[in-house]
Amino acid sequence: MAYRPTTVDTVPDLGVLTLGVEEEFLLLDPASGRNLPVADEVLAALRGPAREQSRQEFRHSMVEMVTPVCADLTELRGHLVALRRSAADAAAAAGARLVAVGATPVAEPHLTVPDKPRYHAMSRRYGPVAHDPAVCGCHVHVGLPDRELAVQVCNHLRVWLPVVQAITTNSPLHDGRDTGHASWRSMQLERWPSIGPTPYFDSGADYDRTVDELIAAGIMLDSAMVYWYARPSASYPTVEVRVGDVCPSVDDAVLVAALVRALVAALADDVRAGVLAPPVRDCLVAAAHWRAAHDGLDGELIDLRAGGTRPAWTLVDDLMAVVAPALLRHGDLGYVLAQLARLRRDGTGATRQRRVLERTGDLRAVLDDLAARTTAA
Repeated sequence: MAYRPTTVDTVPDLGVLTLGVEEEFLLLDPASGRNLPVADEVLAALRGPAREQSRQEFRHSMVEMVTPVCADLTELRGHLVALRRSAADAAAAAGARLVAVGATPVAEPHLTVPDKPRYHAMSRRYGPVAHDPAVCGCHVHVGLPDRELAVQVCNHLRVWLPVVQAITTNSPLHDGRDTGHASWRSMQLERWPSIGPTPYFDSGADYDRTVDELIAAGIMLDSAMVYWYARPSASYPTVEVRVGDVCPSVDDAVLVAALVRALVAALADDVRAGVLAPPVRDCLVAAAHWRAAHDGLDGELIDLRAGGTRPAWTLVDDLMAVVAPALLRHGDLGYVLAQLARLRRDGTGATRQRRVLERTGDLRAVLDDLAARTTAA
């Protein structure tokens, strides 16, 4: 179904889109690297804006920090630096280290959920799946108040989100060993029935009807459990992209946020111009996400537009060709080009972890490096 214009289309373009970022972090024992169940202590120690911008998460060893709505990358970066440092200081006071890593690298001895009715309901419904070791993601919100447009943008995002996922890969380790996957977090999350690639929807009504059917079937407790990789947010007038591992450094996170905002802006322009989303089978989209989680940027990715596999960085270049005009419009092009050059030189979070492990043979050295990157400005 073609997008039906609304009042948002009475202006030539959507202008500068706002953005915000949610980041989840692990609380690790500085000596053993195991997860520490001290989230309540860390949250209680936060003060001022950091306390207001923190969230309790599904594990006692996790905290989430949420930026305010931002208009530009400089503002976003400032909030991310301040929030990470505040959370790290509170973690240190509780005897833990704040670490931006996508999946539990060593072990999580305490797998109970926080004492909230919703979390207990999830535990009863999903059983052992709800008690896997903690995983941490980076969720990017881009302001898009027209919900019908947001649904159509999510259709267009399907072919590009595996590339975004590959850029964010930051969880190769599990149980103290390399899993062979750049994002083990992605593998863990596949067991949840409401997580995965966003289905194609004809309209907002089609989206709502599908969610209602999944809730009625017991797949989800409610609409807040729509954990697809892109969705119209259940709480805000935004498109929320939640495909990525939490990023190791602030600049990694800002890069991903800039690319996601530019993607949403570029694809919204396509929708408003009558361009239809590429018809791609769900099984191929799922395969593209698996390949992204496995290879990251160090191998090949599936090209969902043309078929077959291509070098990962070739698809990053294709992505840049799509988003460059929107990056220029938002004033982000120079920053993104510089950060992509750094990423091409230094590798993703997963690549960096593997290099430290190969060089030192010491998992603690990997976690030391991750902790330092987490709070570096």
